[in-house]
Amino acid sequence: MQAVLLPVGAEVYALDIDWVREVVAGPEVAPLVTAPPFVVGLFNLRGQIVPLFDTAALLGVGRPGPDPAAGPAPFAAVVETPDGLAGLAATALPWRTELGAVTGPSERPGTAGVHRDGDRVVVRLDPAVLLTPERLRGDTREQSPTGAGPWRP
Repeated sequence: MQAVLLPVGAEVYALDIDWVREVVAGPEVAPLVTAPPFVVGLFNLRGQIVPLFDTAALLGVGRPGPDPAAGPAPFAAVVETPDGLAGLAATALPWRTELGAVTGPSERPGTAGVHRDGDRVVVRLDPAVLLTPERLRGDTREQSPTGAGPWRP
């Protein structure tokens, strides 16, 4: 599977190449003061306003919010979602690779399995889950088995 590897702090995550539109270096981000901590801000991509998300905060790893020393986000992987474009912040330049088969499941919400990339272990992100409007609103309750609304055990 072709993927883009996205450095997020000390970790590396993978995005299926079909999700990635492009990688932007040093996006000029306009912060949103009242936004949740996982929203870095907005940036202009050739006339389109794109929200930039703190990937670590979305995944629940590390401290939410940008590193002031590095600026809002050194890089952004722009993904195409059913709800429009979205940027996922990366702490270093993302790169393309060929991932092997899934080696195991990933228990973190918004991910789709663990892969090997050489001697590195990477977790594949699932933007369809990671960037759903419900998840971004904070409604992380599971759906019922029938799909008829939130699951209430």
